[in-house]
Amino acid sequence: MEAVLRKPARSIAPDRLERALGGLSLVMLGFVAVAVVRGRAEWSHIPGVIWLHLFTIVVALGLTPVLLWKPRGTPGHRVFGYAWAAAMFLTAVDSLFVTTQPGQFSLIHILSVFTIVMVPILVQAARRGNVARHRRTVRGLIIGALLIAGFFTFPFDRLLGHWLFS
Repeated sequence: MEAVLRKPARSIAPDRLERALGGLSLVMLGFVAVAVVRGRAEWSHIPGVIWLHLFTIVVALGLTPVLLWKPRGTPGHRVFGYAWAAAMFLTAVDSLFVTTQPGQFSLIHILSVFTIVMVPILVQAARRGNVARHRRTVRGLIIGALLIAGFFTFPFDRLLGHWLFS
């Protein structure tokens, strides 16, 4: 009898990168929360499009560690995953209306287009059971669209940076 050699199944448990990304998402969420609270004197002057943008980002940042650290492939992961994907997609679409002047886009808007394209790919990969592609896409969106884009909302006298550092 021949022994059948099988490749060991790749773990879907969180690895070091995913634990770090979840932690960084919580740190970013903390900075956003502190900035928003510190800017409360200006809340009445902030347009609805900005509030929608902040809300969807807070949802995505809050769900990120839940999705990365909890068991995967469960009904709960699926529900929270759809909510996270919707928040990311809405954040990206809404960001196209967050400009200093109508139609004046910045480099950060490239990440918005990237996110609009990648979120459906992420969902499709999950629905088809393509765990490797799903995992890579999630990591890319978290790193690029949440953390890097989020970091750049604090310097350069942008709203959150203004609220946080003034």
